[in-house]
This record gives sequence, C-alpha cells and structure tokens, in this order.
Amino acid sequence: MENRNNENKEQGYNIICGRNPVLEAVRSGREIDRLLVAHGVSGGSVTAIIAKCKQKGILIKEVSPQKLDYYCGGANHQGVAVLFAEQEYCTVDDIFKKAADQNEKPFIIVCDEIEDPHNLGAIIRTAEACRVHGIIIPKRRSASLNATVAKSACGALEYMKVARVTNIPNTIDELKEKGVWVFGADMDGDDYRQIDFDCPTALVIGNEGKGIGTLTAKKCDQIISLPMKGKINSLNASVAAGILMYEVLRKRA
Repeated sequence: MENRNNENKEQGYNIICGRNPVLEAVRSGREIDRLLVAHGVSGGSVTAIIAKCKQKGILIKEVSPQKLDYYCGGANHQGVAVLFAEQEYCTVDDIFKKAADQNEKPFIIVCDEIEDPHNLGAIIRTAEACRVHGIIIPKRRSASLNATVAKSACGALEYMKVARVTNIPNTIDELKEKGVWVFGADMDGDDYRQIDFDCPTALVIGNEGKGIGTLTAKKCDQIISLPMKGKINSLNASVAAGILMYEVLRKRA
C-alpha cells in the first residue's frame, strides 16, 4: 500500500478520467505523467489506450477501483485516468493567432462567472464542434479546468484554447479594440435570429443564476435573447450557449 505522501503527490496533479477523454488526451500530445488503470479493466478502448501510452513511453500504473474513485473525486472514470501537470491557459492573443492561422474571423466565447464545471465542459465541447477559436473565463468566481470540466468536455478540451483573465469587462474592451463585435446573451435583448454574425464575434454567456454582470452587459455592443414561448424564462447556460454558437456557425456558412 502506498503511503500518504505518495497519495498527496499524485493528488497534486490534474486528472482526466473516462475512456474517450483519456484517449483524446493521449492522442493530442499533451505531456502526461502517467496512466492509471483500475484492476481488472481491459479490452476495447482500454487496450487501445494502453497501447498508445506504451508507444509514447507513458508510465502505466494499475490501481484499485477504490483508489481510482478517490483520485477522480467520484467522477465516472470507466476504469482509466491520466495524471498531468496543471492545465496551461493561453493568452487572449493566442486565440486571435489561432483565428488568423485558420484565416477565419475570430469567434470567441466569454464565460462571465460560469461556476458549474459541467456547464463549462459542455460549452467547451460545443465550442470545439462550432469552430470557436477560444474561450475566455475569469480567474475568480469561475469553474477552472479541472477533471470534471475535462470529463464533461469529452475530449474537446484538448483542442480548445482557454484564456483566464483578471477582469472580464476590461477584456471586452480589448476585444472591441481588436474589431470584435461583442454580443451578450441575456433577457430582454434583440432576437438572436435577426443578428448578422458574419463578423469577428464574441458571445458572452452569463452566470447560471444571475446571468451577465451589470458592467459586463454595459460593455457589450448588443444584448441578444432567445425567444421563450413556455412558462419558464431562462435556459441552462450551456444549452443557451449551444444554440447561439450554432447560429453563428450557420450565419457564417
């Protein structure tokens, strides 16, 4: 049995768990410290994951299912996880560079205090599918790029640039200075279907409970809304973000 110091050392790493996210992490070339495989788990995609790790010289360690549960914080790991150093955030300039390298108008998602890691992961997953060039999150009052986010993103985090900034309103000013039109998703705005998104675009998605902050909303070029025909007046943040992202993709097609 490993001693407590070894456990603490391993817990100092970030963890990606689940077969698809782990396989994408290995494929992406991320610098991985080790692969953890639960006793008795084999076959199918696990065999492919182990083979890839052996090919890349990644240390493979077999652990008990209980220990893997502990490392993954109760997330559904499906018998595998990888340990890696803390996720590296990019800069806002890196996001613009990605758009320029792809010869595309910048498409950016700004998450204004999205605190649920499942929501952030789902937004990242949809963003990758919609050719978003990067996501901006604040350093405070926001989910970070932890194991739950990686799991919810289902591998998309490996391909999405995420910048973490000190002040969202100031960052919006910087985006506007670079020619980006900033649209905030909130109630009582203009119908999103009437907007021409064929321009450098940033979508601001607000907190799950209170929405976009007052100052952030004032900084936006335009507030847009999704029409609500039922008895409720709001959608889950990741659902609303997904609808808007696909509308941008449609308008740019």
